[in-house]
Amino acid sequence: MPINPNAKLVSNLLDLKTIEQAPTRKGYGEGLLEAGEKNEKVVALCADLTESTQMHLFAKKFPERFIEIGVAEQNMATVASGLANYGKIPFISSYAMFSPGRNWEQIRTTICYNNVPVKIAGSHVGVSVGPDGATHQAIEDIAITRPIPNITVINPCDMHEAKKATLAAVSIDGPIYLRFHREKTPVFTTPDTPFQIGRAEVVWDPEKGSPSSDDSGRLSLLDVAIIACGPLVHNAILAAAELEKAGIKVRVINNHTIKPMDEKTIIQAAKDADAIVTVEEHQVQGGMGSAVAEVLARNYPVPIEFIGVQNRFGESGAPNELIEHFGMGVSHIIGAVKKVLARKHV
Repeated sequence: MPINPNAKLVSNLLDLKTIEQAPTRKGYGEGLLEAGEKNEKVVALCADLTESTQMHLFAKKFPERFIEIGVAEQNMATVASGLANYGKIPFISSYAMFSPGRNWEQIRTTICYNNVPVKIAGSHVGVSVGPDGATHQAIEDIAITRPIPNITVINPCDMHEAKKATLAAVSIDGPIYLRFHREKTPVFTTPDTPFQIGRAEVVWDPEKGSPSSDDSGRLSLLDVAIIACGPLVHNAILAAAELEKAGIKVRVINNHTIKPMDEKTIIQAAKDADAIVTVEEHQVQGGMGSAVAEVLARNYPVPIEFIGVQNRFGESGAPNELIEHFGMGVSHIIGAVKKVLARKHV
């Protein structure tokens, strides 16, 4: 099985019956608690959603370093900016629809313009929020954060990576947007899986063998690269496993840092495959896939297909049903791979 051994993933990676399930927001809560234990400059502010965002762990341990702002997201961002200006490392938490959604201007002007180290944790992203519906399903948050100068944008793939991203954020001297999911999703990385802000990780790669030639006579060990972020990285791996059975050689990249993106890894994947599929639980316009397309348009243009929400609002429903309904399931990724391969060979 072509799992990248350097990724140090779980042994039951493909077994949905036995693989551990946990929400990425849990990793954030645990990471924030540990960050507070390690660094007394870490403080936390919440907009009346401490348990939903898992910030209650920090609030209970460090009540003197926790501020309950209430339902006032704009004020939360400006207070955090002031604390950062006086040497603190503030983490602010709410549903992503409200932060960075409702307080976007305050994040832009008081945090990013001043380039202060506020860490914005947006929880309950994507359609997998479920029955809360369109008003609470943040599927535009990458698009509104990544154009802002100075900010780093991260979408961890599972609970362990969310914890690592939270801890790593403390050492970055600048604003960071951390994107977390509500629903339990497969925990397929381990505490030993490498994580570094700004570096994508190859989690699945074809076994080395004889190169095949495409219609142009070009020799290649790779047919397509799937570049994914968030929990849908696991769907991408499941799709790759099915495609490998059909003789299609796939590389899967966990592109957790959307800004600044690991351009070297993305460009190399395009050169190796000459066909790309991007996968994200976000609008395809302005999201991670758009950022990948921008990189490749400048450096190495290839056919691309985009898996994500296709210019629609969310709906109420069960999380897994919504992933399928909005075309982000394993079968949809497989379909996108076959479509981009057809374009590649035209």
